[in-house]
Amino acid sequence: MKRLLTSALFFTLALAQSLAAQDLVITNARIIVGNGTVINQGSLVVRAGRIVSASQGAANAQGARTIDARGMTVMAGFIDAHRHVIGGNTETWFKDQAVIRMQEFLEAGYTTLMSGGGPVPGIMQLKERIEKGEIKGPRIITSGRADPTVFKTAEPARAEVRKLAAAGVEIIKARIEPPADPQEVETLAAVVDEAKKFNLQVMVHATSPKAMLAAVRAGAQKLVHTPNFGWLTEEDARVVKDAGVEMLSTVGFGVPVFGVFNQNNAPTFREGSPWPTGIIDGQGRGREAGEKVVNARTLWDSGVIVGFGTDTGYHPKAGLSHELRSLNLMFSPQDLIKLMGPNTAAFIDKSNDLGTLEPGKLADIVILDGNPLDGYWNLLNAKVVIKGGEVLVDKR
Repeated sequence: MKRLLTSALFFTLALAQSLAAQDLVITNARIIVGNGTVINQGSLVVRAGRIVSASQGAANAQGARTIDARGMTVMAGFIDAHRHVIGGNTETWFKDQAVIRMQEFLEAGYTTLMSGGGPVPGIMQLKERIEKGEIKGPRIITSGRADPTVFKTAEPARAEVRKLAAAGVEIIKARIEPPADPQEVETLAAVVDEAKKFNLQVMVHATSPKAMLAAVRAGAQKLVHTPNFGWLTEEDARVVKDAGVEMLSTVGFGVPVFGVFNQNNAPTFREGSPWPTGIIDGQGRGREAGEKVVNARTLWDSGVIVGFGTDTGYHPKAGLSHELRSLNLMFSPQDLIKLMGPNTAAFIDKSNDLGTLEPGKLADIVILDGNPLDGYWNLLNAKVVIKGGEVLVDKR
């Protein structure tokens, strides 16, 4: 956590010094602050890349660039805390795709992405190039993988953690398979222990209730998948809550994808294979589609912090739409605002800077043509995207 906070502080200072046009005032807006407050016909003022105020009526901000929202909705920029960012050969991706892919994320409304265990050092390079302004894109939080399923025993897993820490990753991702072999759990505990020596947290891919509970017992601080492979009990959820472990949604995992990998209305899995037979370790007829979203609600109702993650690698807006459509089954529009905003900021340890439009926070803002409190589909209509006070997308 200290590494994440240190990195955030360094980047915040660098950002404040490097960007010139950061004084803004957004007027005539519906402002969804993200803490339960909604301001109609309000104004939001940004100075030096941070939010100064969000209030009813007009604002006095002389010398600042003015954006007339024309009655549209202003809310915190989107965060995907479990996204596969770099696909295929890293060198080829940077040469042919990086600029295009990052622009797609911005246009979908994303201002922050946490890597879901992408290639190192590729993801480190992407973070650096975005921070230097060589590529325009969301801020990147880096991760690296140390999977007990690969190493099986503790010492090589510890060595991998040390290697990733030396590379500068901000969080470790580890995977354990259901139902969680005792040796895997022991190795995971070693990964968690080694990571603590470098002030790194561990987020665990655990896709069954048994694996989830095993990860909690091993000391994992975060879980990147709402579990399937069975139904969570309220007692299971309380174990997660009492341990202070945070969870990401990724509930669209088992839900069929339409219109991404083909145009003939055929359902596919998230990487294009036929649904439901293509579901990784599927149980038949897409049971995961029900288990994940119901289990997410069980965790939520027990007080677990559930944040937003798509675990996808295809077009950002399509992935956003798919995860929101899946969450819509069990969560209200108000729930989605909390889940996507303050909860996801908490998951990535950036609650002080991101997730809501409160004074003092970074000016990561999306202006939407529509009211997301009327339905999740209005979250798909980003018109203006601002990161750290800099307008990166303007499609008004």
